[in-house]
Amino acid sequence: MSYVRACSAAEVAPESAIPVDVDDHELAIVHSGGAYYAIADECSHAAIPLSEGDVGDGEIECYLHGSRFSLKTGEPLGLPATEPVAVYPCKIVDGEVLVDVTNPNSATN
Repeated sequence: MSYVRACSAAEVAPESAIPVDVDDHELAIVHSGGAYYAIADECSHAAIPLSEGDVGDGEIECYLHGSRFSLKTGEPLGLPATEPVAVYPCKIVDGEVLVDVTNPNSATN
């Protein structure tokens, strides 16, 4: 795995997300339930930035139509989305969020 810096962990408030660009991948770095996640920053239903949605209970919700996605798997948890979004392995090292964008859909925390 090849991890690269996405942001400082301090930049992401609990139960929120921020948009970042890592090696030409638009991601949402999400802080939920004390863990950090990296997920593609685009709803699979309406191409809306997920980083602008609500976060809670290990999920992120698209603000436009309410599609919800698992932060661990990227699977849709509610309509209208039916397709998953990519998730990426991430870890915290020395207060920095590191993401492996070469290995989508295999999130580990």
